[in-house]
Amino acid sequence: MGSIFCIVGKSSSGKDTIYKMLMQNNSLRMKRIVPYTTRPIRVGEQEGVEYYFTTVEAMEQLKKQNKIVECRSYDTIYGPWYYFMAKDNQIDLELNDYLIIGTLESYTKIRDYFGRDRVVPIYIELDDGERLSRALEREKRQSQPMYEEMCRRFIADARDFSQENLENAGITIKFDNYDLTSCLNEVAAYIIAEQNRELGKEGT
Repeated sequence: MGSIFCIVGKSSSGKDTIYKMLMQNNSLRMKRIVPYTTRPIRVGEQEGVEYYFTTVEAMEQLKKQNKIVECRSYDTIYGPWYYFMAKDNQIDLELNDYLIIGTLESYTKIRDYFGRDRVVPIYIELDDGERLSRALEREKRQSQPMYEEMCRRFIADARDFSQENLENAGITIKFDNYDLTSCLNEVAAYIIAEQNRELGKEGT
């Protein structure tokens, strides 16, 4: 049986970079689950890579077909943006391990859907000052910078990733991303240990 490893963390903590580099690590044998979103595509993103960029109407159709695993909405200054995972042909836990990026809310919903023994959180942590600096630099590179939305997300993170919420989600292990190489090595070692633990369970 495979597992879903879910990378979570505050905005601009480096989740996307860590995700991409882990996916390039062939020794981890990870498959991709591409989530869906109704937000606009950003500079540098590609359809079907970071997300499937879709519409609210298409999302509602999937809901009617009971194909939504989890769905989150954010009231941005540009209107509501939705992020969700769909029951499509991407996932086969009988054969593969998977790596995804999510929030605490999405992690708990995916965990509850597939089972606690099948979904493993990987919480990425970074100093708030460093996160804010990185977020600002990223936003400057956009063709239409959304500074107000960047600030909204930064403030919301303090509430969403409070110590109480982390404890309620059962997350006790944290990976500091101040040094990317060290963080990647620690996360990869953790994933391998979890994979070996699962293999040991299957062998008993």
